[in-house]
Amino acid sequence: MNQKNVLVLFGGTGPEHEISMASAEYVIGALGRHRVIPVYITKEGKWLLYDGKLDNIKNIDWEKFGTQAVLSPDRTHGGLMRIVGDKFKLIPVDVVFPVMHGPFGEDGTVQGLLELAGLPYVGCGVVASAVAMDKGVTKLVARALKIPQAEFICLDSSYIKENMGEALKKIRYKVGYPCFVKPACGGSSIGISKALNRKELTAALELAMEYSSRIVVEKMIEGREIEVGVFGAGEAARATAPGEIIPDGDFYDYNSKYITGSQTVPTADIPKETAEKLRGYALAIFRAIDGRGSSRVDFFVTPEGKIIFNEINTMPGFTGISMYAKMWKESGLSSQELIEELLKLALEEA
Repeated sequence: MNQKNVLVLFGGTGPEHEISMASAEYVIGALGRHRVIPVYITKEGKWLLYDGKLDNIKNIDWEKFGTQAVLSPDRTHGGLMRIVGDKFKLIPVDVVFPVMHGPFGEDGTVQGLLELAGLPYVGCGVVASAVAMDKGVTKLVARALKIPQAEFICLDSSYIKENMGEALKKIRYKVGYPCFVKPACGGSSIGISKALNRKELTAALELAMEYSSRIVVEKMIEGREIEVGVFGAGEAARATAPGEIIPDGDFYDYNSKYITGSQTVPTADIPKETAEKLRGYALAIFRAIDGRGSSRVDFFVTPEGKIIFNEINTMPGFTGISMYAKMWKESGLSSQELIEELLKLALEEA
C-alpha cells in the first residue's frame, strides 16, 4: 500500500481514556511508513493535534504542545481542520484509525461522525459498534443465534433506583447467586463486580449505575476464559485459534488486566473440536451484527467442555498485553502486517 495520511484518534471522554492512549501508542508504532496525524481527545472532549515526535505519546504534554483541531462532517472538506487563532488549515486525511475504547468512541458515536464526513475508517460501523457496546442487546443477538450463554437479566438504572427491593428479588429469581453485575455499556471490566449475597448485589448495582443507564446481571460461570480474534467482513471474515486468559485474581477485572498482570496464552490448550466451535460462534456473532475490521469475542469453557458466550468487543485493546494482536501473531500476522491489513480493509470497504 502507498503511504497514506492516517488520522489516529485516541483518548476520549469515557472511562477507558488511559487504555486508549496505551493502544494508540502501539498502533502508531506499527504504522511504519504512513504519515500519522495524531489527534488526542481530552477527558473534557477537546481535540488536540500534535506535530512533534511520538516516541511516547502517553508522556506528551498535549495541553501545552497540541493545537486545537476539529473533524468537519462536511464531506467536501475531506480532512481535519486545524485551528490556529482565527484561521483554519485543512489537513487531508486518507483513512481514520479510531483507537477508542468504550462509550463515546467504540459505541457508534465516532463512527457516525466519520460516516457523515465521508472518511474511511478502521473497525466496525455504526450498527455493529452500537450493538456490541450494549451487552444486553448483544445477548439478545446471541440468543437469536442459539449461542449458549449464562442466564441474565437487563434492567434500567431508573427502575433499580426506584424499586431496589423489587429489582433484587427479580435478580435472585432469574439469576441467583453468585452473579456478576456489569454496566451494559462499558468495557475493560470497569464497574463490574461479583456478588455473593443481597448486600454485595446492592453495592454492585450502585457501582455499575455510575457507568451506565442499563445494567446486566448474569449468573457466574465456572470455567476457563477463552478469546477469539476476528478480522475481515461478511463471509470473508476469518478467526484466530482461541487464546486463553488466566487471571491472577478472583476474576479478570480491570486491576487484573492492566495492573497486576494476568497470564495470556495466545493459543489455548483445548480440544480441536472445541476450538472449531469457538471459532464458528465468534464468526457467527461477528457477521450477525454486521462486523467489519477487528473484533475480539470472549467465551467461557466449563470443566465439562461446554462453551458459554460472554461478549464481543469491536475495538479490542492494542496494548502490549492485549490478546488480539498476540493471537493474530500466532496466526502469522505481525503487528505491522495486522495494522496494514486493517487499513487496507477500511479503504476497500469505503
